[in-house]
Amino acid sequence: MVASKRSFADIVAQADTMATALKANMPQVERRGIDPAFIDGFIDARRKLVEANIEQEKMKAALKLKTEEVSKYRENLNNYMKEIKRVVKLAIPQAQWIEFGIADKQ
Repeated sequence: MVASKRSFADIVAQADTMATALKANMPQVERRGIDPAFIDGFIDARRKLVEANIEQEKMKAALKLKTEEVSKYRENLNNYMKEIKRVVKLAIPQAQWIEFGIADKQ
């Protein structure tokens, strides 16, 4: 797949321009193989691209929200783990720290 350096908006705008021009010049382009079915396929491909982009943007927004949620939960869990580690180091002999997954030497 070749990545385009043009923006999404530029590609869609150019496709709109092309579709309008193709319809306006149907007799000339039809002689060279671009028939109404081809133009319909082209317009459908543009529509599908726009719809997929809209869906992708919604998914990106949902992912961003979920990432924030995961970060919040991770921070909360880390706070619990810090407290457990602090208490274990005070209450349990160092030789047993490994039982709690604590590999610290002090």
